[in-house]
Amino acid sequence: MQWQSPPIPSVALHLTNALHAKLNSLTKPVGSLGQLENLAFRIGMMQGVTSPVITAPQVLIFAGDHGAALDGVSAYPQDVTWQMVDNFLSGGAAISVLSRANNLGLIVVDAGVNHDFEAHIFQRHTTHPQFINEKIAHGTKSFVHGAAMSRDEACAALAAGRKIAERVCSEGTNLIAFGEMGIGNTASASLLMHHFTGVPLVDCIGRGTGLDDVGLARKQALLARAVTHIKKDADVIDALAQYGGFEIAMMAGAMLGAATQRAVIVVDGFISSAALLVAAAIDRDVKDYAICAHLSDERGHALMLNALEVKPLLSLQMRLGEGTGAAIAIPIIIAATKLLSEMATFEAAEVSQAIALKEASNLDALN
Repeated sequence: MQWQSPPIPSVALHLTNALHAKLNSLTKPVGSLGQLENLAFRIGMMQGVTSPVITAPQVLIFAGDHGAALDGVSAYPQDVTWQMVDNFLSGGAAISVLSRANNLGLIVVDAGVNHDFEAHIFQRHTTHPQFINEKIAHGTKSFVHGAAMSRDEACAALAAGRKIAERVCSEGTNLIAFGEMGIGNTASASLLMHHFTGVPLVDCIGRGTGLDDVGLARKQALLARAVTHIKKDADVIDALAQYGGFEIAMMAGAMLGAATQRAVIVVDGFISSAALLVAAAIDRDVKDYAICAHLSDERGHALMLNALEVKPLLSLQMRLGEGTGAAIAIPIIIAATKLLSEMATFEAAEVSQAIALKEASNLDALN
């Protein structure tokens, strides 16, 4: 199977002057809303309008198991993956709470969990409205010993992710936040980071779910072994197949699919950013539609964001994953778009812009 990346439309560069002019005409000193203005400008460029609107924001969580978990790259057993999926669908996880709090849709995708959910989840529900089964396989193989998946499986995961994002957008969503669940996936993300950025492997590896010093040393040794299996100049799909998880691959495909629909992509933490690395290696234009929600406390994330040339909105010392950082950021993104779309201009409000500019100048002199 071959992966054909769909074309991503260019952001609306022709609106650059119009968006700046509108932001500067709003009833505030020029630039006084700081990063909110940058956000509003970017979303206007993504949507190709000067009055952007966010509709039906949706969180997508991609879940998958990693064969390397059986080699000891994580502090938790593999069963936690399916148990947390059950927790998401039962409404008890952190992302479930944050999605309800912020009125966000939540969908959980089985990209490759080593479990058959029909055995218990669907005893309670004939079908679960928040669950999508796109299982590629019952988890990947261990990248410690060879390729985590075949090239065909990597392409199938990318294609499935693209399909999911396109479907969600066709139902009215124009903002998708990306989260994940998969025991062992910080190890996979570290390997992908090392391959695509060239950052030394040791600087890519963190404690994940809470490894102690002995566990961290074991993880470092296992990943050092893993990088010997392919050449550094391997292409994107081969690298994804070697090191990736099904959830990371499917998330990367979904990011590419979302960008083709001009949807805002809200990236969560370390693992979601690794999916963006993969997506950007396939088509760098995907970054024009991506907003990185927060700086994860996982080691390596700051270096990964530097390699992606993006700045996070928030820094809250979070490292849970699940899309939690993205869910926290979405209200800020919505607020930024509403300011651009709903705030009065000086002319409409009959406010003297000269006075406002003078006040802004005085404030600058004091700072």
